[in-house]
Amino acid sequence: MEQLENRKAGREAKESDEEEKRVHDSSVDYKGRVPLRSSTGVWKASLFIITIEFSERLCNFGITANVISYLTKVIHQDLKTAAKSVNYWAGVTTMMPLFGGFLADAYTGRFSMVLLSSLVYLLGLSLLTMSQFIPSLKPCDVGGCEKARKIHEVAFFLAMYSISLGTGGHKPCLQSFGADQFDDDHAEERKKKLSFFNWWNIALCCGLFLGVTVIVYIEDNVSWGVATLILTITMAVTVATFYLGKPYYRYRLPEGSGLTPMLQVLVAAIRKRKLPSPSNPALLYEVPSYKIQGRLLGHTDRLTFLDKAAVLEEEEITNEMKHNPWRLATVTKVEEMKLVLSIIPIWLTSLPFGLCVVQTATFFVKQGATLNRKIGHNFEIPPASIYSLSAVGMIISVVIYDKILVPFLRRATGNERGISILKRIGSGMIFSVVTMSVAALVERKRQKIAEEDIDVLDGEKNVELPMSVFWLAPQFLILGLGDGFTLVGLQEFFYDQVPDSMRSLGMAFFLSVLGAGNFLSSFLITAVDHITEKDGKGWIGKDLNSSRLDKFYWLLAAINSVNIFAYVFFARRYTYKNVQRRVAATNLNKDDGMELMP
Repeated sequence: MEQLENRKAGREAKESDEEEKRVHDSSVDYKGRVPLRSSTGVWKASLFIITIEFSERLCNFGITANVISYLTKVIHQDLKTAAKSVNYWAGVTTMMPLFGGFLADAYTGRFSMVLLSSLVYLLGLSLLTMSQFIPSLKPCDVGGCEKARKIHEVAFFLAMYSISLGTGGHKPCLQSFGADQFDDDHAEERKKKLSFFNWWNIALCCGLFLGVTVIVYIEDNVSWGVATLILTITMAVTVATFYLGKPYYRYRLPEGSGLTPMLQVLVAAIRKRKLPSPSNPALLYEVPSYKIQGRLLGHTDRLTFLDKAAVLEEEEITNEMKHNPWRLATVTKVEEMKLVLSIIPIWLTSLPFGLCVVQTATFFVKQGATLNRKIGHNFEIPPASIYSLSAVGMIISVVIYDKILVPFLRRATGNERGISILKRIGSGMIFSVVTMSVAALVERKRQKIAEEDIDVLDGEKNVELPMSVFWLAPQFLILGLGDGFTLVGLQEFFYDQVPDSMRSLGMAFFLSVLGAGNFLSSFLITAVDHITEKDGKGWIGKDLNSSRLDKFYWLLAAINSVNIFAYVFFARRYTYKNVQRRVAATNLNKDDGMELMP
């Protein structure tokens, strides 16, 4: 008898070891099989993915950080028009991921979408490079001109919006594809995934730093043509590198439109609105876990009117045939609908922070262009390179948070994350108020110096004021510190809290915070200019010296101050995703409920 028990225990241990060797989280390897844990995923796969992200950020910031200078100096747009052009382009660039993320989740899968969109991105970079080298596409003949050729303007914006289109599929899918390389139900991999978003953003900041220093310096002191050629070659090499990692990736198969099940829940809830809700949530309809590939969600007490969709009618109890999804939904589908509705207030209250972030690529850079940028006697910093301090601030913030704060807070709170995601996001929002307040004070000082400068009084343009560009360093650094809390937290939140089948779309929601921020910035500039012009001198003039940007910055600080109270109101009432794990989740903070730990 003892020998039989030993044999049985041995078989169970062997089966357990076999289970441990495979990844059972609905992912497959590149041949469509259940992936081996030892040869796929985790950091060995993520490094390929982070490499192409570094390249994309290098290209993106190498262009966008200096694009307002290009529009004003080469295409000869005035400050107001150039700022709107940048905001519209940046807005489209960060809203397009909503479309790309939906297609990836529903039809193409993340790997295919990343590869296809990277090729479109590369096409845009190639067209941008050609517009600098092909004589008929150049802005003007040798010797300069007062206005760029129309054909160059068309080629330039066509290239830029091709890059936007490529970004639409690249950005929402690449980061979620990287996070997919970690198994949520494996304790060791789940801990590694907690650091993934932090180190992802460090790589992002390294690309940003090199983009706004090395690439921008080449644009200003060599030529835009050489800079875009370097970016095109770099992107081509990293796209090839990304493809070489194909055998090491874990893939999630597309599951069809995630919008249809939500519509079915809404229709079913309306149809059954008059039925009484069961006193015990366990009586609501759910499919057994062994019948589905994905994970089940537990019932929550929010938005209870949607629970009607999972109430079983008498004929549905007796009839074991397949149920009509437009009349009956599972608890998991109902909870997924609740998740999407619940993140809307968080998204809305994140927009004012995005409104502050987008100022770095427009007005902050133009401020730098009017200041003394010399280091020593011969070297002059390009205006856009001061943007690199934002990346430095973010790297400092992320490293301190990941290596010091999280270990300390884990011991103090018993929470795997240290603090909840929403607390991390809210902490960063405070930095936005401080940033805009500091920016307003610095801008007022710059204006006073400009008012006393003889050359400015004489109406000369492009006057370099006797004030160091490093006066702008505090506002960039403080906002970078805030980014390390709010932007990284928003990435985690929108990946973690959306339905599993909509994670690419979840990253698109995060990017749309910045996209909507750009559109809001354009709207605010127009509205403020229209209102303040009635009193004589508008806040947004044709150049900085005829503007009152300090008042505009104080307005942004006030908007963000009020918004923090709204954010706290909704964050305190938010209920985290309640996942029914195969592996028991431990060390959860009461604040997080059954929060999914990426």
